[in-house]
Amino acid sequence: MRKAVFFDRDGVLNVDKGYLSRVEDFEWIDGAKEAVAWLTKEGYDVVVVTNQSGVARGYYTEEDVRRLHNWMCRQIEEAGGKVTAVYYCPYLEGAPVKAYDKQSDWRKPAPGMILQAAADWDIDLTASVMIGDMPRDVECGERAGVPSYLFEGGSLLDFVRKIVKEGKCRETI
Repeated sequence: MRKAVFFDRDGVLNVDKGYLSRVEDFEWIDGAKEAVAWLTKEGYDVVVVTNQSGVARGYYTEEDVRRLHNWMCRQIEEAGGKVTAVYYCPYLEGAPVKAYDKQSDWRKPAPGMILQAAADWDIDLTASVMIGDMPRDVECGERAGVPSYLFEGGSLLDFVRKIVKEGKCRETI
């Protein structure tokens, strides 16, 4: 089985500017690309799990989300890292775009995205961690059985190294 670090996107990998959909508005969090590169070198899969209710609200499309994620992953690869997968939830109960007006077990704090990633990539959740900037991210990870941490700013690289070096990501047996 594989070990992974699950990241929320907005507020962890990029500055949360609210309903981000355009590359030109993307601003990296300090140390984000370097954190993913370091994790890649250390043998971790990196999986992004992000709520994207801007789709359900009609602010942007799923194609916009995919375009941004493809760009983000290319930037990380250029920095020496690799994102194994990106999972996003476009759904929101009561949304104005009716096609996306529904309850979803992928919408955090529900653990659906993490559980799907674990099934898709043979990830050992007990050897993995979730890092997010909101309580719902931490709850999502905990509901999936993943040790979870609240990132409150600063260098993401320093934050990730501290978690891994303190042994909070155990080795897979």
